[in-house]
Amino acid sequence: MNSYEKIEQDPNYQELVRRRSSLGWTLSAVMLVIYFGFILLVAYAPKLLGTPLGTTGVTTVGIPIGLLVIVAAFLLTGIYVSKANSKYDPLIRKIVGANRS
Repeated sequence: MNSYEKIEQDPNYQELVRRRSSLGWTLSAVMLVIYFGFILLVAYAPKLLGTPLGTTGVTTVGIPIGLLVIVAAFLLTGIYVSKANSKYDPLIRKIVGANRS
């Protein structure tokens, strides 16, 4: 058995793959809902997005909502990086350490 097969059969590796995959799909689904929700708002409620925020300003409701979509992407990326650094990296070190010899 070569080292790749040995690592693939390691329960820690299987746990790592399961956790990363679950988090990745969850965060992707959240981002898709946010993004396509915004697109659907643009398509079906353009007047709502075009509503001015104030009586004298030119900023509309769509501007902060669009910015929230961008901030959500950064936030979800930050959540993934935080999880990867705190949960996945120690697990990877454990897997590598166990299979070094």
